[in-house]
Amino acid sequence: MIKRNLTDTIIRLAETFPVVAILGPRQSGKTTLSKAVFTKYKYLSLEDLSLRDDAKQDPKGFLELHKNEFGIILDEFQHVPELLSYIQLLVDENRRPGYFILTGSQNFLMNRAISQTLAGRIAITTLLPLTIGELKSAQLLPANIEELVFKGEYPELFVNQKLSSYDFYFNYAKTYVERDVRDLQNVQNLATFIKFMKLCAARIGQIVNYSSLASDADINVATAKAWLSILETSFIIFQLQPYSTQFTRRLIKAPKLFFYDTGLAVYLLGIESVDDLKLSVYRGNLIESLIMTEIVKLYYNSSKQPNIYFLRDKTGHEIDCVIEQSNKLIPIEIKSRMSPTQNAFDEIKFWQKAEHDPEQINIRPMLDGFVIYAGNETEKRTYGTCLSWQDLVSLETIGILEK
Repeated sequence: MIKRNLTDTIIRLAETFPVVAILGPRQSGKTTLSKAVFTKYKYLSLEDLSLRDDAKQDPKGFLELHKNEFGIILDEFQHVPELLSYIQLLVDENRRPGYFILTGSQNFLMNRAISQTLAGRIAITTLLPLTIGELKSAQLLPANIEELVFKGEYPELFVNQKLSSYDFYFNYAKTYVERDVRDLQNVQNLATFIKFMKLCAARIGQIVNYSSLASDADINVATAKAWLSILETSFIIFQLQPYSTQFTRRLIKAPKLFFYDTGLAVYLLGIESVDDLKLSVYRGNLIESLIMTEIVKLYYNSSKQPNIYFLRDKTGHEIDCVIEQSNKLIPIEIKSRMSPTQNAFDEIKFWQKAEHDPEQINIRPMLDGFVIYAGNETEKRTYGTCLSWQDLVSLETIGILEK
């Protein structure tokens, strides 16, 4: 088993909270992790239709039947939200730390149900696919960034060496659409939804234009927004919001679209090999999506809420990622080049100057930043650090935690 960075966080939270939830996309390793950490717990998968039926018909009796001295893992518990009220009652009667471990692959439904019943009783964590740091520690990190973008970071692809990326993502997409999409919303035409997913992949790393997306998918704007919500709820995509404050310069206000896993995006784009990816017009955007997701994972694995945005004005000046920390901003540029050029820090320098110009913009102080690029060497420069993608392994590397 590949050691997951979220492990220590889950153990720590289980020592305090009576309920710990592990949320994340299907196949991200939630079941494997929960079983590995809580080895003596009773494991119950609510994917099992007979167990699910028992839990729905008699939630109280179901929990009583499986009561034990150690604890209970309820896998994919979003299928039986009726259990939450009874878990609350049991927790209030006997507040045993870490007794209930809940896993789920539907973010919005889970959090809405939790907020109504388990507030103050539950710690919520998120487990996304593998990180660069986890792969590096396991000596499984590919030699170049294109290989990682193409393969994606789902654990099964690294555990089962005989499994091809195409076979994995073909079945992943098919299972996701036929099962999860039907659970989340009554989508009438699943073929149109698959087309919509492909159109999203073609817009990876771009500003979201809802009208254009809806028109290309032959659906209305309201449906496009609802379907984006489905993809976000099930951890397929996320929308990075623009940084906002009191501006005197007009800035872009629409979000940018990214995939949590580039391997799925590559499959949806029909890119058939690493060599094809290297020549693809999507290469740069896919690399940006990979790095943005890695930063998100670093936060989640440290039990922190990602405090990240992008910054772009109407003239096209943009910083790919800004991290808000206390009263300061940490700027990060993402480059798909194998070596950083002399002008790699130009956008960061532009915004640092704009910060001091009241006629231009009013933002918080901007620190020296980072250029994360596709090469192998990390080195300090005048305006910041050129950071190799291979070294993006902790929040320390991007100045969030003290070393």
